[in-house]
Amino acid sequence: MTNLLSINNYYYRRGGAEVVFLEQNKILEGLGWSIIPFSMKHEKNELTRWQNFFTDEIEYGASHGWRHTLINALKIIYSWEAKNKLQSLIDTIKPDIAHLHNIYHHLSPSILPILKKNGVPTVMTLHDLKLLCPAYLMLSPSGVCEKCKGGHIYNVVTNKCMKQSFPLSSLIFLETFVHRISEIYKKNIDTFILPSQFYLNKFIEWGWEPDRLIHIPNFVDTDTLKPNYQPGQYFVFFGRLSKEKGVKTLIHAANEANIALKIIGRGPLEEELKILAASLGADVTFLGFQTGKVLHKAISNARAVVLPSEWYENAPMSVMESYSLGKPIIGANIGGIPELIRENETGITFESGNVESLSNALIRIKHMKDSAVIEMGKVARQWVEAEYTIKKYSDRLQNQYLKLGVMSKKG
Repeated sequence: MTNLLSINNYYYRRGGAEVVFLEQNKILEGLGWSIIPFSMKHEKNELTRWQNFFTDEIEYGASHGWRHTLINALKIIYSWEAKNKLQSLIDTIKPDIAHLHNIYHHLSPSILPILKKNGVPTVMTLHDLKLLCPAYLMLSPSGVCEKCKGGHIYNVVTNKCMKQSFPLSSLIFLETFVHRISEIYKKNIDTFILPSQFYLNKFIEWGWEPDRLIHIPNFVDTDTLKPNYQPGQYFVFFGRLSKEKGVKTLIHAANEANIALKIIGRGPLEEELKILAASLGADVTFLGFQTGKVLHKAISNARAVVLPSEWYENAPMSVMESYSLGKPIIGANIGGIPELIRENETGITFESGNVESLSNALIRIKHMKDSAVIEMGKVARQWVEAEYTIKKYSDRLQNQYLKLGVMSKKG
């Protein structure tokens, strides 16, 4: 049986990257791969017999003494613990290939030379823009920011990009400087997978060589998500309630369009958004965090799903989930969102951050004939079934493994 070393900071469903990481593990295991995870210890982790090899938990938001804080800060740049524990795991399992997801700040890239030294072909999925932008998002208080392009990473300090903190931003500057000067990612990873064509193009635009960059779209389990094409009377947003998601713009637009809006999720802006909706008298219902059947029902009964993002989204899973449930998308024309929308066929786009543009899009879908909305949902579902299934994803992924000389051997 072929041993695949699957690496990510967290081993529980913390965010979108973790969902892809864990679901990918299940998919490949079902195809005959032996999956060996390597992560950080955490009380929410899924159980695994490999957890003794995991590194100690690090939560950078936690309050500790200065000595502990300094040790953790140094681990951002280089974790000797992760390096040593990974070597022990490699000695035990003799992996045929490694697939990395998010390793920044916790496991750290200290593990990369160990994989190279042991001759383990290595693939990394880039879920964000961290290897270009020290602060991940290419976002400043004034909007989308690409000031670090061309190596000008000092901007992370001058703009205090990390939580508007000078010390934290300085630490991230040092981390980025060390990793770039050593080329620790470029020298030790064979293939970088980008879930969106937009991200792939952005890396090339910022000077990365295209020969090791490959676009593999995300996937959705169409077998478990059954479509409901009948349009509802409300619109829905589901996701994190943070500034870059554009929910404030959405509430203003919903009020202007006089539509009913349901917001699903939690985040730092939740109370501020509730106050805004109340002050406008907008027809907005906050449903809190939802998952599973409750979430899917709320989406299925909507007229359309709205993605009002105001940053460079990668390849939002929410688009594919909505399509699988038979719902069209109203999406901001930013990042990887437009490539997931067939204009006037599976949804419509609008100018990111523009209240009037979003309001017009909402009004258009609101007054569109039900038959036209149904047709959009059907085309969306057909597109997902053709391009974004688990089967398509696993074939594309295994093809990349094969190019590195590795293939599944069922045992």
